[in-house]
Amino acid sequence: MAYTLELDRVTKAFDGFVAVDHLSFNISEGEVFGLLGPNGAGKTSTIRMMIGITVPDSGAVRVFGQPLARRLLDRIGYLPEERGLYKKMKIIENLVFLARLRGLSASEGAHRSMEWLERFDLGRWANSRVEELSKGMQQKTQFIAAIIHNPDFLILDEPFSGLDPASSVVLKDALLDLKKQGKTILFSTHRMDTVERLCDSICLVNQGRSVLLGVLRDIKASYGRSSIQLEYEGELPLLNDPALVAGSNDFGNYVELRLAPGADPQRVLELALRTAKIHRFEMVEPSLEEIFIDTVDSSRVDTNRA
Repeated sequence: MAYTLELDRVTKAFDGFVAVDHLSFNISEGEVFGLLGPNGAGKTSTIRMMIGITVPDSGAVRVFGQPLARRLLDRIGYLPEERGLYKKMKIIENLVFLARLRGLSASEGAHRSMEWLERFDLGRWANSRVEELSKGMQQKTQFIAAIIHNPDFLILDEPFSGLDPASSVVLKDALLDLKKQGKTILFSTHRMDTVERLCDSICLVNQGRSVLLGVLRDIKASYGRSSIQLEYEGELPLLNDPALVAGSNDFGNYVELRLAPGADPQRVLELALRTAKIHRFEMVEPSLEEIFIDTVDSSRVDTNRA
């Protein structure tokens, strides 16, 4: 199997604080990979080492089967979490300038820029200054800048930040098109629903370490159908019974709950019917959000015990 990216026991510390701690994972060619974790987990520090902004204190980074080198960066596109556009310049000027830095001619840069601007419904804004745009429009422009040179490996740090639902769909479709072209995509995001729909594999990091790594469908399947989605009217006092419910996320008239070990789902349904009108009762695999929260909480407990 060919890998686009290989991290081998990478470690990075800043003023004695270990941001990334012996982190290892591989991303296969053509894969969509999610790098997940709570705030401060080390995701951005890891990404910066992938593209040479910082250098690991120890460990190795390989891209396209080779040690990371400046000449390989032309095959990588990077969307940072912080926007890096020139606010006083026009959108088209920004994009053409950045395209030329990537080796494109001015005419080719302008052509590709306008194609993407039209696709993202930004064509009529091409001659507007960046500072005149909404946050979502700036985010879409920054995405275009990251892919203008047609990279083989795309690294996106919070790509859906600032986007409304319609714009998120447009970006999602663009990512799927890039995947169909054989591009490898890594993105870091807090939007677990997006990860579930797009990612082939994930790595969940906490306190700089990998706490969950693998193919997403295999990870979810390993948890089994131990969760219940329940839509109801009324009250559900059973949610406070630790013999039945290990945890729950209650939205008022809809709840996602995890069964306690050995709990009988039929018993849960029986008790629910006593106090509420049930519109939906379904056994499901846990959502990635549930897995995320459980894994992060468990890793914190393990770290505290150590």
